Amino acid sequence: MESESAIGTVAIPAGGLIEPAMAMALNVHSSPGVYALLLGAGISIASGVKTGWGVVQDIVGKVAAVRDPDNPDARAEAAADPEKWWEANTSEPLGYSALLAAAAPMPASRQAMLAEYFEPEEGQEDSKGPTAGHRAIAQLVKRGSVRVILTTNFDRLTERALQEVGISPQVVSRPEQIKGMKPLAHSQVTVIKLHGDYADLEQRNTVDELETYPEELQQLLERVLDEYGLIVCGWSADWDKALVRAVQGTRSRRYPLFWSQYGRFSDAARGLTAQHGAVVIDGMSADELFTGLVSRVEALDRLTTAPITRDVAVVQLKRALPDPLRRIELFDLVDQAVTQIVGRSTPEHRPVFATSATWADTFGSNVRGYRADSEILLHLLATGVFHDDGTHDHVWQRAVERLARLRDTSPSPFNEYLEKVRHLPALLATWTIGVAAVLNRREELLATVLYHPEWALPNSGHARLGPAWYLNPNRVLIADGIHDMHPSGNGGRFLYPQSNWLKETLREPFRLIETSDAAYSEACNRFEFLVSMVAMDTDSEFFAYPWSGEFFLSSAWGHDNNGLASVIAEELTETWPLLRAGAFGGQLPRAQKALSALTEWRSQHGRRW
Repeated sequence: MESESAIGTVAIPAGGLIEPAMAMALNVHSSPGVYALLLGAGISIASGVKTGWGVVQDIVGKVAAVRDPDNPDARAEAAADPEKWWEANTSEPLGYSALLAAAAPMPASRQAMLAEYFEPEEGQEDSKGPTAGHRAIAQLVKRGSVRVILTTNFDRLTERALQEVGISPQVVSRPEQIKGMKPLAHSQVTVIKLHGDYADLEQRNTVDELETYPEELQQLLERVLDEYGLIVCGWSADWDKALVRAVQGTRSRRYPLFWSQYGRFSDAARGLTAQHGAVVIDGMSADELFTGLVSRVEALDRLTTAPITRDVAVVQLKRALPDPLRRIELFDLVDQAVTQIVGRSTPEHRPVFATSATWADTFGSNVRGYRADSEILLHLLATGVFHDDGTHDHVWQRAVERLARLRDTSPSPFNEYLEKVRHLPALLATWTIGVAAVLNRREELLATVLYHPEWALPNSGHARLGPAWYLNPNRVLIADGIHDMHPSGNGGRFLYPQSNWLKETLREPFRLIETSDAAYSEACNRFEFLVSMVAMDTDSEFFAYPWSGEFFLSSAWGHDNNGLASVIAEELTETWPLLRAGAFGGQLPRAQKALSALTEWRSQHGRRW
């Protein structure tokens, strides 16, 4: 039995100050585990899976077609009124068991026939799968908001959605399972299939079968209706007479009843909502209802939960990284860190316009602010990319994609230098991913990170290029403004201030990954060298501009065969990781030409000690 601590929860009536869907979110958030779901056929419509009655209609139609093969209308006529046709052509009443026994008498043939309705077709794994509503319900279960699910559906979409997030539900689809089931309060989630499972001959579908429930099931249903609040979705109350009577017979409810209705509101449903003073949520599909509920309870979480710290986020990422069942948790960690940055990138927090007298101070404030906003994300990226085997590359890539779009929303008017800084979080993320890939000897990742996502540089004729071009530190950060940003605060002048600042400010996220400052510096030099090679791989002089940085210095470049240029020239073969991953179009001559162009550029423009 659930805790009585939330008995005082009161639903806010429809038409009040708060909309019904919001009232539901407030109740669910304040009383985790108190609300059960009652799901009908409406939640599975978007999946392409037929309802139970739809399967009965279809099979009866097929039986009629093979019984009267010369009548082209036999199937349609039988499907229009299956019970009438069955009664007229057989000696027993229409029931799921009798129907399957007639259509597919052996277990193997029965399984094959039912699979057609419930399992994805070969080569179409995404068909007949859980909907957005099912997956949102799984998230509600995962967070502890829902622990009991009543369903009139006999598909397995709810179970599949739960399994996708690593939850093995307790499923009750036959009365004899009830005696040995784990108590509801002790199970993470219990799915009670009131009409059975599709592979179960005891399934209930026809009007007569839905007239009553077995005694054990009736008692369990009455207990749930008595002890839990109820959220109804996708259930018309048209045919399920036993379920309607059970809801009618519930004494004064301990918790509110929320009823989501999309489309026609039946007389039976109208009577039940009136009897229990239900809060009616009208005009929402199942997907909209449950995805919206998840969003709202998560928003309430953010109001009541202290923000996650950097170190806690890294620990959670390390735990999730090797576990395929926690891939969504990992995705959410990174995505939420990006969302925090995006949420702070408003003109109020990071202005894009300032006068000539104040722009320098605003520039410095914005740079420091973006760096602080990115703290959690950069630690997640450094740790995640370094320890990943490529499984989650799409997660790291998505972070850059979202951040790169910040300049697409720049307000007007703006100062050019302040507007360009809106790409700083994307630059910080790309640099961190690149250096982590170099340290972990996974440089093939750069073939994706440096080319995607594409973005059109201003005054470039709308040409869309990858981060190797538009995130060049020399384009994002003005040298005169970045000198004072040096973390040491010594106020010195640097030959390559952007490069120096990036290397210094991003040292912290790599402390636990690479303890050697020399090794970290070498990885930064190598990353700058490789991204500069990619940047030189263009026929346009306007775009051919390296990430000119400290790797240009004599001590990093080298005059002998131990220098970076010589080392990479030796590596350039058809099996070079970047080439195999698609960089330089996978063409060795292009990579060699880019190296030559970079060497030539340094000889003409690079400054030395």
